[in-house]
Amino acid sequence: MNLKVLLPFKVFAEKTGVSRIVAESRDGAFGLLPHRLDCVAALAPGILVFETKDEGEVYIAVDEGILVKTGTDVLVSVRNAIGGADLGKLRESVEQEFLELDEQEKSVRSVLAKLESGFVRRFAAFHHE
Repeated sequence: MNLKVLLPFKVFAEKTGVSRIVAESRDGAFGLLPHRLDCVAALAPGILVFETKDEGEVYIAVDEGILVKTGTDVLVSVRNAIGGADLGKLRESVEQEFLELDEQEKSVRSVLAKLESGFVRRFAAFHHE
């Protein structure tokens, strides 16, 4: 299989000759082999594992995103990714960086919603004058 891990601003990894892939969705982990039917899956923050003949098992911490398998091509599009060899440190990175980022985004969205509602109220009051 051909694996390509895409970030919003660059290609994080591009590998050929991938023999298997294991990814995590909100419903649990699942595996892909070369002859599996085409599929699409929403990914949860976690560890993406793939194996090649030359490198063996490779681990990448990925943020939430989407996986698309069409034929022998597998595209993984995520918001953020971290590569590394130590599985324990990658799991820590997922918990610290990706899940913490989600909390920050929720906070920012809350502040923006308050700003927007205040703007709409002021605009409506200005319009009625």
